[in-house]
Amino acid sequence: MSTLEAPDTIVLVHGLWVTPRSWEGWKARYESAGYTVITPAYPGFEIEVEALREHPEIIADLTVPETLDHLSSVIEALPKPPVIMGHSFGGLLTQMLLARGLGAAGAAINSAPTEGVRVTPLSQARSLFPALKNPANFRKAVGFTPEEWHYAFTNTLNREDSDAAYERYAIAAPGNWVWAYGLLANFQPGHQATWVDYSVDRAPLLFIGGSKDHIMPPSVNRSNAKHWGKSPALTEYHEFDGRGHWTCAEPGWEDVADYALTWTLEHARTGMGRAMA
Repeated sequence: MSTLEAPDTIVLVHGLWVTPRSWEGWKARYESAGYTVITPAYPGFEIEVEALREHPEIIADLTVPETLDHLSSVIEALPKPPVIMGHSFGGLLTQMLLARGLGAAGAAINSAPTEGVRVTPLSQARSLFPALKNPANFRKAVGFTPEEWHYAFTNTLNREDSDAAYERYAIAAPGNWVWAYGLLANFQPGHQATWVDYSVDRAPLLFIGGSKDHIMPPSVNRSNAKHWGKSPALTEYHEFDGRGHWTCAEPGWEDVADYALTWTLEHARTGMGRAMA
């Protein structure tokens, strides 16, 4: 199959505090449109949500480099470059995957920032406080309570729907990821695991933000997108009004999924390294 053809495979990269289950709606929607959809788990996260809750050590011991290498191997094994979409920390990983030269186009949805983005709104600090309030959490798997989840992830839902989402999707996150890459990445000597070369040429990248996102507010995503101004590659930002961090599953998620797919297919790079008309 020629790499000059439009991508027919979509790779969906999940974020922290959730698993590939968070993509179940998008996966079904894209597959019904005829695409092959891959939702790779972080290493060790291949088990169900309920099992991960019983084995938090799998989460606590995970590293960003091994996760990135695992995702890279999944994408490199495909017959041609796919569209890569990531949510939250998955958006950060999507940026890093594209910086490695992978993918035909990418979408970073409510993305965690790569190193160098110094915008930290108050709502983001409050959202991350459960993980940051105790330095001992650096070596632990740290989860949200239902109340904390409602503020950080599902603030646009009523409490009943938020609690239902919590029961189906929520797991803990590696405390060291939140500490080292969410809080301290810009204050440590040398480059950290979330560093990217913002001047590198790469596949086109779309940032999607939500105006009511607490944990990764629009200002974070806009700043992250601006950092890519050094790259010759296409970078765009689009904001959905009234949407929170749980944009992949909150009511109206179909609009976000369709926008991300339309944009990435329109701008996907072919084997000639040009944007498709």
